[in-house]
Amino acid sequence: MTDYLSDDFLLRSKTARSLYHEHAAALPVIDFHSHIDPQSVADDQVFGDLAALWISSDPYKWRAMRMNGIAEHAITGGAPGREKFDAWAQTVPYTVGNPLYHWTSLELKRYFGIDAQLSPGTADAIWAECNRQLPEPRLSARGLLKQAHVELLCTSDDLLDTLAPHRRMQAEGGGLTMLPSLRADRIVAVDAPGFQAFCGGLASATGIRIDGLDAFKAAICIRLDVFQAAGCCVADIGLDRPIFEPADDGVAESSFDRLMAGGTLDALEVLQLKTALLLHLGGEYQRRDWVMQLHIGAQRTTSQRLRGSTGGAGGYACIGSSSDVALVCALLNQLEVQGALPRTILYTLNPSDSDMFASVTGSFTGEGMPGKVQFGPAWWFNDNRDGMVRQLKALGNMGLLGRHIGMTTDSRSLLSYSRHEYYRRILCNLVGEWVEAGELPQDPDFLEKFIRDLCYFNARHWLNPQTDSGLQQRMQGTP
Repeated sequence: MTDYLSDDFLLRSKTARSLYHEHAAALPVIDFHSHIDPQSVADDQVFGDLAALWISSDPYKWRAMRMNGIAEHAITGGAPGREKFDAWAQTVPYTVGNPLYHWTSLELKRYFGIDAQLSPGTADAIWAECNRQLPEPRLSARGLLKQAHVELLCTSDDLLDTLAPHRRMQAEGGGLTMLPSLRADRIVAVDAPGFQAFCGGLASATGIRIDGLDAFKAAICIRLDVFQAAGCCVADIGLDRPIFEPADDGVAESSFDRLMAGGTLDALEVLQLKTALLLHLGGEYQRRDWVMQLHIGAQRTTSQRLRGSTGGAGGYACIGSSSDVALVCALLNQLEVQGALPRTILYTLNPSDSDMFASVTGSFTGEGMPGKVQFGPAWWFNDNRDGMVRQLKALGNMGLLGRHIGMTTDSRSLLSYSRHEYYRRILCNLVGEWVEAGELPQDPDFLEKFIRDLCYFNARHWLNPQTDSGLQQRMQGTP
């Protein structure tokens, strides 16, 4: 019997243990999709208590606590930190089988040196010990990122964000590079109640009077230039369902005019206008040599009660229905026809779509550009052992696993970098299984390169497909 959370956690063979400890464990982290607050990093925030660090920004935990019957007051409400921590301690023993159980153990052990399992019986001691350690510099925001060997952090930023934290970090220099990553959802959310207010903010930020679709696009480009100057190389958008509904010239312009005049659009007109904006953004990303990320398949319309009390990222969404891959391909194809298809990462939330999305990586390619379209890391509800193995196997079966760009945190918690360790252990165990079964050669040089590429080097090289020089310039804040 193997001890829980030993040095060989999740590593079931001699080969797996060798691959992880000798090649994967010490590699830096390239985090090209994160929701960590850039201001907390720029300020090098010191957290007042464990709940502020560990619970207040983690919808994964919120979701589990709700399922355990915890009152919202003790989850996202105004309860004291200790009450929120106790609610989490009450919930953890019930998370067996969920990655939260492993992540909780890893985070306590790696950052605080605590081997005890969190439960109501251990809550007092763990709370006291962690809070005792929190003032130490290694547990500030930057200290935590340094401990996790984070080399590049791409945050998720709205088009109208100032990007002041990123510029401040670049001016200070140091071992950590923090770059903005555009979250473009509000640009295409033409059917959202706040769209006109967003356009007003965009007009104020750019000095452009938004009196038509061309003016809107011009204002967007001004802000994209601001992101470019701050080193942005990645843009992201969440599409609950794929969108592609092209229209004749003038249709989108007419719909935009009517919308800005206070009118409403029917469902078809909404899709046509969104398609026009997606095509515009894709072309701009390609022109700037950015990566386009498409997160597809969430069902975000669930509990109106929770949306009303917690906002748009409260941890109440679920897996959506299988996606229409024809629409995904039509969007990518139209961009390709226009010579405007950027490097692209496709994420799916529905695990039944894994093979389908992995196969799309072979449908859109680029000469001299390995892996132009990527099947993204196991995302959200797939971010668990089974989901990671499924994603890796799907890509291996349908595409080029050796070109995969690895893992992201996709998290708001600074302790979530244990997920990179989790991924690396799972990857090494899977490859170890193949070697031990005689399905891969016992070639140390081949295996070392394969593991190191999937943990670090593929992501680093792929962010700039020619050489690392472009990425290095962005890391140094040079546009």
